[in-house]
Amino acid sequence: MKVREMVWWWWIYIAVAVQASIKGEDYVTYDGRSLIINGQRKLLFSGSIHYPRSTPQFYMQNFTTKIVNLMKSEGLYASQGGPIILSQIENEYQNVEAAFHEKGPIYVKWAAKMGVELETGVPWVMCKQTDAPDPVINTCNGMRCGETFGGPNSPNKPSMWTENWTSFYQVYGGEPYIRSAEDIAFHVALFIAKKGSYINYYMYHGGTNFGRTTSAYVITSYYDQAPLDEYGLLRQPKWGHLKELHIMIKNCSTPLLQGVQSNFSIGPLQQAYVFKEGTGACVAFLVNNDATKNVTVQFQNNSFELLPKSIGILPDCQNMVFNTAKVSTKPNKRITTLTKMFNEVDMWKEFKEDIPNFLDTSLRSNSLLEHMNTTQDKSDYLCFQPNSTCPQPVLHVESLGHVVHAYINTIFIEAGHGSHDTKGFSMDIPITLIDGINNVSILSVMVGLPDSGAFLESRYAGLTKVTIQCSESYIYDFTNYTWGYQIGLEGEKLQVFKEQSLEEVEWSEIDDSTNKSLTWYKTTFDAPIGDEPIALNMSSMQKGAVWVNEQSIGRYWVSFLTSKGNPSQTLYAKIVGTMCLAHSSTLLEIY
Repeated sequence: MKVREMVWWWWIYIAVAVQASIKGEDYVTYDGRSLIINGQRKLLFSGSIHYPRSTPQFYMQNFTTKIVNLMKSEGLYASQGGPIILSQIENEYQNVEAAFHEKGPIYVKWAAKMGVELETGVPWVMCKQTDAPDPVINTCNGMRCGETFGGPNSPNKPSMWTENWTSFYQVYGGEPYIRSAEDIAFHVALFIAKKGSYINYYMYHGGTNFGRTTSAYVITSYYDQAPLDEYGLLRQPKWGHLKELHIMIKNCSTPLLQGVQSNFSIGPLQQAYVFKEGTGACVAFLVNNDATKNVTVQFQNNSFELLPKSIGILPDCQNMVFNTAKVSTKPNKRITTLTKMFNEVDMWKEFKEDIPNFLDTSLRSNSLLEHMNTTQDKSDYLCFQPNSTCPQPVLHVESLGHVVHAYINTIFIEAGHGSHDTKGFSMDIPITLIDGINNVSILSVMVGLPDSGAFLESRYAGLTKVTIQCSESYIYDFTNYTWGYQIGLEGEKLQVFKEQSLEEVEWSEIDDSTNKSLTWYKTTFDAPIGDEPIALNMSSMQKGAVWVNEQSIGRYWVSFLTSKGNPSQTLYAKIVGTMCLAHSSTLLEIY
């Protein structure tokens, strides 16, 4: 699929590096009102982009020192004339701080001190950390910081919103989180009205979780609902409405940063925030917190109508020229154009993974091994094989992993999975065994690692119980039995997604058998002419991973449907198209 309406991706870089052209005596400090750059208070907007999620071409102290030194060596800090005006240490640590008891606050002080002593020449911040030690600034993350932020922990620190969530990450089985342009604008204006002076949008530019970089159950697309979507395209009216709001607020920056603020009630659910400067400059924010109806308010002997849940901005305290709930930007729709079909069988070759049996394995254990520590993040896949015989069987599997595939004598019998909100799951599968020794193979699959919370190193994933009920009175418990293990798949080890490794396995014509689990597919195609973003429509597949020109563009899981019966994601991003080049594509379909 080709996605139209391309926007130049360097725009967001400039928005992030808003002070890239600092001249003269370069320094960044702050007071209780705002950041101060070269002696001037600044009201700033910025937008987050994760470069590894865009088109891709040591633990704490060692890592932090390495990054800071790298920035210094390139002269990137504002104190060196560069664009970096802030440094951040830690991220939302307060969410887990209590779990570490008395060691939590000690760590916060140590991390702050360590960062400050690196002498970046710019202020340091800690997000969502109310006890951030001086001189580190405590900041707010969330969707409604104008309502939820308790403010700086010192009168000498500015009020800063470091993550204004424009959407939220989406998980398999979940619908996208749609946050309206009106809601974002309301809370931005409210934060500014309450003397906020810095707002960073997270994310401003969406992206792609290439390879195996997603966290648990998170889809490959990341913050596609941002003002610039996964492909870097404008998402309207969000982008345009916020642009108009930014222009309005920036034009009022002098009274906002230099004036005296006052606030007072103008109705039961209405409030006025007014900034007056000595020169006579004045700006007012009229807030209607009633989400159900319009209201008319009186302000300075004039009447103003406010839309439900909106803020009217009066840049001269007399004329309302902007209302956060009145959107003039027209909505747009991302248009996809079909450029290539892959439905011809002779376009594809396949390679089927062998299902290992107990005797093939070299790693053995007398109990079930924890998945993440066993694979060491080298693969999503871990195969278990006990060795036994049993009549009249029902296979019972319990897992704290994400997906399980069960095989009897190399034949796929059933798969099951959990979800982002339901971590554990179980399966009861009637099975048929042959006379003599049977081989039971269980493939445990992770779809990302945990990304937050205390004691991540102690999290358990993978199989927790495996039994075969042989009869009504007898259960064969494999939980503490001798297991053989295979880490990863043969195709992964041989890297069959690379051009030089394609001949390491025997590729064959696609057959029409139903036992398709653990199959690699490959094809080649010519890139569409042009330089617009390209996406693969994976709606005909089920679950697996994709490589294009040896680059992993992430996992797909089309068969995991939302409550509305739709896949969470069908379009999977590829790098920006290159004219007239042949592309090779490899798919791993695991069921």
